[in-house]
Formats: sequence, C-alpha cells, structure tokens
Amino acid sequence: MLTPHDTPVLIVTGPPGVGKTTAVGMLVERWPKAVHLEADRFFGFIRSGHVEPWKPESHAQNEAVMNVVAGAAGGYAKAGYFTVVDGIVIPTWFFEPLRDALKKAGHSVAYAVLRAPPSLCAERLAAREDIPLAEPDVIERLWASFTALGPLERHAIDVDGMSPEQVAEALAGRLADGSLAV
Repeated sequence: MLTPHDTPVLIVTGPPGVGKTTAVGMLVERWPKAVHLEADRFFGFIRSGHVEPWKPESHAQNEAVMNVVAGAAGGYAKAGYFTVVDGIVIPTWFFEPLRDALKKAGHSVAYAVLRAPPSLCAERLAAREDIPLAEPDVIERLWASFTALGPLERHAIDVDGMSPEQVAEALAGRLADGSLAV
C-alpha cells in the first residue's frame, strides 16, 4: 500500500450525483492517516459577494476558492496525511488553479474524473434530502463539462454499474499504478 508520503494529493471530480463523496469516503478509510476535503463546501464560506460558481462572472472567486482549497489540501499533505480533494473540479475552470497551486507548494497531483449517465446522476440527486438542487440546466451543463476532456481523458473512470466500494477500489488501483498523475 502507498503511504501518505509517497502518495500525491488526489483530486476526485465529476458531475453532481456521480458518487464522488461516497467513494472517496471509502477510499480514505484505507489509509492510517487521511483527509477527505470536500471542496464544494468552501464556496459556502463566502458570506458576502458570493457568485454562483458556474456563472462566467465567478472566475476570480473560483480561482480564490481553489487556492484556499489547495492551501488546506497542501497543509494536510505536508503533515503526512493522504489527502483527497472531492468536488466539482471542472477541467476548464477549476482544475488548473487547484493543480498549479498544489504543484507550486511542492506536491504531486493525481486527478480522477468519475462518469456516469446523466439519468443515474439525476436519480441520485433527486434522492438527496440535505443538499438543495441547482436548476436542471445547470446540472446538465455541469454533467456536459466532464464529457470532452481532451488530454485529461485518460483520467476518466466510468462508474456506471459499479458499487461505491468498486469505485474506491478503482481509484486506489489507478492511484497505485500512477495512471492518474498529472
């Protein structure tokens, strides 16, 4: 098994409802010291001047939030924790600021994009009671933002038909073999 000292900070992303948080929760239990950092929660810390992160005018805010997330993730990783950032880290908006801040702080980075059909994601979102849903067109755009990854395509994991345990196992395997490194 990899230890926190030879493991990169892992960014696990995908559309809402794909199963990120559940799978990451299972993944981090495999390490003696691990942190599950839910990046999407950091947007909620902004109390005044908040802009919905999917709007074009949110770019500066999003970059600031990703830098804060990177600082928290980097701090945990430096302290010897296997650190997983779980969130909607869209390749064209959030990924580069987060990756670059982590690398600038001296951390290696791995990136995994979980994918499932929109119908499965929608079904899971509808079952949530604790998280308010965004408007359907926003959910559809978020889902679409993970379909054409270009050079990041090799980081995609199709989770349709997989249990959360199987997703955690796939993440662990891809992390161990280095295929998620960026």
